[in-house]
Amino acid sequence: MIAAAAVALSLMALVGVPAAAYLLLATLLSGREAAPEPSSRAVKFDVFVPAHNELPVIERVVHSLKRLDWPADRFRIIVIADNCTDATATLAQNAGALVFERHDLELRGKGYALAYAFARSAAAGWADAVVVIDADAEVSTNLLESFAARIERGAPAVQAHYGVLNPMASWRTRLMTIATAAFHIVRSRARERLGLSCGIRGNGWCVTHRLLERVPYQAYSLAEDLEYGIEIGLAGFRVHYADEAHSNADMVSSAQIADKQRQRWERGRFELIRAKTLPLLRAALVRRSAVCFDLALDLLVLPLSYVALSVIVFSLCAAAASWWQPILLPWLYIGICSLGAIALYVLRGWQLSGIGARGLVDLARAPFFLAWKVLLMLKRKTSDEWIRTERERR
Repeated sequence: MIAAAAVALSLMALVGVPAAAYLLLATLLSGREAAPEPSSRAVKFDVFVPAHNELPVIERVVHSLKRLDWPADRFRIIVIADNCTDATATLAQNAGALVFERHDLELRGKGYALAYAFARSAAAGWADAVVVIDADAEVSTNLLESFAARIERGAPAVQAHYGVLNPMASWRTRLMTIATAAFHIVRSRARERLGLSCGIRGNGWCVTHRLLERVPYQAYSLAEDLEYGIEIGLAGFRVHYADEAHSNADMVSSAQIADKQRQRWERGRFELIRAKTLPLLRAALVRRSAVCFDLALDLLVLPLSYVALSVIVFSLCAAAASWWQPILLPWLYIGICSLGAIALYVLRGWQLSGIGARGLVDLARAPFFLAWKVLLMLKRKTSDEWIRTERERR
């Protein structure tokens, strides 16, 4: 009976304990590194904003991009008005952007819009690199400088920090601010320090046309950003992290809207886990690629709420088993240490989020957030189409 209990506990530990150790390592390596030396300001960029019926926010993002500290003759702001039925294209053009209008009712989605835009940019032969900014984002003025400084030093792809633009909208957005700081800053800093790939995060990323020739953009899944970052790794390249620049986007505070958004993100991630984990592990073994091995680990580390839930359940079972048989007490220690590792990771995210003491208070709501995520996991009803997230009034 004791042996059977030990086996059961070891199987339960496989889900959350290695993930907690991975997060602890990232936390310990999350110190900030110095930014690279300034660039020569010679790189030319096509800055793309994929937009599907983004009338409420499209002018704001264009105005934000016009404030970029970069020579005006070395970047173009281009809005991809994809299957729009509102005045997105007109407003973007009036705000000072070029507009690529795309109408294709069969090949729909952000991935197809980006592939179309990248192809047009390559055909024009003007830009050295392309940048992707979400329609509801605002960027730091040093964004293109941070990309150029790394491109001139050989980086084929760069991801800036993807943060939250409206952290004080609700307790939900404050928790999301802490979560994104942990996921985007803590983990990306650690991976950059280790010479690994921080991946593509969907907003605030850049790739050179030279890389697009080697790794054509063909990412059309629900998690097209994550998918393309993996393809870059499989091709033998890594995505560098630009810690000093950011592209912050709105996070929804409404539970109903957040339900739809989160379901799509997580369904896309689980599809990629099934499709890409084995190819990444194979590449890691055959080519001895640390980048591919880490990308596989990153896929296998489930969203933090699932990791926390699995470790909590494991710890409770270990506590019951050790009360029954004290010889099983080491399993409880493992559970407690894993919970401590997750707590340190979350607190580091809180520290880097800049949300202040109010964020600590909001962390008390984490159990409700966890319950919400579990309910979402049980629903699993999403659409494959590019459905614009409903924007909230600010």
